Order: sequence, then C-alpha cells, then structure tokens
Amino acid sequence: MIRVSTATPTRSRTTPTPPPSLRTFLRELRRPGQVFENITPNWFASVMGTGIVANAAAGLPVHVVALRGFAVGVWLLATVALAGLTVAFAVHWARHRDRARTYADHPVMSQFYGAPPMALLTVGAGTLLVGRDVIGIHAAVAVDFLLWTIGTLTGLATSLAVPFRMITRSDRTGVTALPAWLMPIVPPMVSASTGALLLPHVPAGQARLDLLLACYGMFGLSLFIGLITMTLIYSRLVHDGLPPVQAAPTVWITLGMIGQSITAVNLLGNAAGSALGQPFADGLRVFGLIYGVAMGGFGVLMFGLAVALTVHAARRHLSFSLTWWSFTFPIGTCVTGAAGLGTTSGSTLIHATAVVLYGVLLGAWATVATHTLRGSVTGRVFLPA
Repeated sequence: MIRVSTATPTRSRTTPTPPPSLRTFLRELRRPGQVFENITPNWFASVMGTGIVANAAAGLPVHVVALRGFAVGVWLLATVALAGLTVAFAVHWARHRDRARTYADHPVMSQFYGAPPMALLTVGAGTLLVGRDVIGIHAAVAVDFLLWTIGTLTGLATSLAVPFRMITRSDRTGVTALPAWLMPIVPPMVSASTGALLLPHVPAGQARLDLLLACYGMFGLSLFIGLITMTLIYSRLVHDGLPPVQAAPTVWITLGMIGQSITAVNLLGNAAGSALGQPFADGLRVFGLIYGVAMGGFGVLMFGLAVALTVHAARRHLSFSLTWWSFTFPIGTCVTGAAGLGTTSGSTLIHATAVVLYGVLLGAWATVATHTLRGSVTGRVFLPA
C-alpha cells in the first residue's frame, strides 16, 4: 500500500534544482554537477581535432587572408577548450577519484591518456603558427616552448607507463589489439614534428643540434613501436573482424601515426640545415622525401580501408559518440604530411592533395563539432558510454 502524506510541506529558503524534464540546458543530467563525473581523457581528442584544423591551414600551399583569419579563430577555440577541459579534468579527479581511477585502469580508456599531451602540443604549435598574429612572435615562442616541454615530458611518460601497465596487469580478460593502442605511442611523434617548428628559435650551435637529434630520437621511438602495434592491429582486424560498431571510428587513428610521421620527417629534414652541415642536412632532406613517398603509399591504402570500414559501420547504425573525434586529428596529420612532402618534393600534385584533404578535414570537423556541441547542451555527451 502506498501512503500519501497529508502534512503541509515546509517552504525551502533555497531554490531547488529543477527536474531534468523542466531544464533546457543539461536536461539529460540529474544535476548540473554530473558534468564532471565522466570527463575521461578522450575528451582531449576534441582539442587535438580542433587545433589541427588551425595548424593544417597554416601549412597549406595557398595564401588566402580569410583562411588565415579562420585559422586564428579556430586556434582561439582550441585554446579555450584546452583550458576548460584541463580544469574539468582536474575537478573530475578531485571530486570523483574512484571513478577516475577506474577509467585509468580500464584496458581501453587508459590508452587515451596519450590525448592530453597531444592536445598541449597541438595548441602550442598553433600558438607559434597562427597565434603569433594575436599575441606577437616573442610571446608565441615562449608559450609554445612551455606547452611543448610539458607535452613532450608527459607524452614520453605516457608512452612508457601505459604499455608497462598493460604488460604487468594481472587481469588479461578482453585484452586484444585495438587502434586505441596507438594513442599513448603517437605523442613522441607529435613532439618530433612540433619540435621542428621550434628549431629556428633555439640558439644556433649545440642547443639547436641537441633539439634536432632529440626530435629524430622521438621520431624513431614512436615509429618503430607504432609499426609493431599497427601490425598487431591489422592482424586482429583481419582475423577477428571489426571492433564494436561504436568503436569503428578509432580505425582512423592508424592514419594519425602515418600522417604525423610524414609530417615530422619532412619538417625535420627541411630544418636540419640550420643545425647540421653538409652532406648530412641534404641527406636528411632526401630521407624525408623517400620515407614520405613510401609511407604515403601505405597511407593511401589505410585511408581507403578506413573509409570502407566507416561506411560499413554506418550501415549498421553507427551513432554519435566521442570516438567520432578520431575522424579529425588523423585526417589533419594527412594534410600536414602532404603539405610537408609537397614542399620537399616540389610536387604540385601532392600539394593539391593536401588542399583536397583539408576540405575533407573541414567537413569532418564541422560535423563532429556540431554533434559535440549539441550533446553538450543537452548533457548527453557527459553520460557514461
């Protein structure tokens, strides 16, 4: 039997939180504070995906005033997003420590701890490439040095800590090679390519040479372990088929490794002359050309495969989730890789490819950003997956 109280309710001096059905903003959450419960590290992929739109625009072989202004605006958006997510992530760890630790121990979600370092590196590079129009070159260099240093150190720590925890974990249930395994491996490669942008701003001599060699070392670190991991991923896909439909967009992460490596080796090769004498500088430039063309051929194959697998998943009712940000940063690295390779080779065709890919990037970013904004307003994206 249900008892109905006949007592007269007392008036509260505080205004109660309206029920979800009566709220417009965050209406799908029980309370606004629930926003911080599930701020997982993969949220930083949105900063990566937004920042790469600005960075890629700066490297295109076209010079349009409106494009430069657009890049500055997107860089500002990425900067604000990075600051906001950093605060939200800190609140998440402070208020929901047990849940945060659960995510950190998860065999898949833990891989995305590679995203925060790459977000720092992406925004830092954008500050130097386009942000200097707003804050000046000296401030831009200082900010980029700071973000590059923090991003590089945390990225190197992640590339070691995450595989170590995977190797030593006692529970091996459900552990299988996934594209997400590349997330903690790619940050050193991003450090290598963004470090190349800093070379002209480092004092000539030993300091510049040391930075160049450190960038090539991080390039090798990320490349070799990345190729091993991509082999495991490809084998897993061929033998076991696609991951769950909602995880299908993560297949694009493989392109991030490919595109970023082409970007790094060409930026470093073109900048090596300021730190090394001949014939070493010319040799590194030639290496960038040969590597870029060879890896670019592999990238064409993986791009086509990623498109086909995405269409396959879309036909099976692929719905929006934060994994859709996997479409953006990898395509952006293909743009920067093609632009760098086109500059090294002098190929108009490769430069044209970079422009076309940038158009694809804009379409992907606009689509994913719109869905994310809509989900943020309703609160849906803050719910656990």
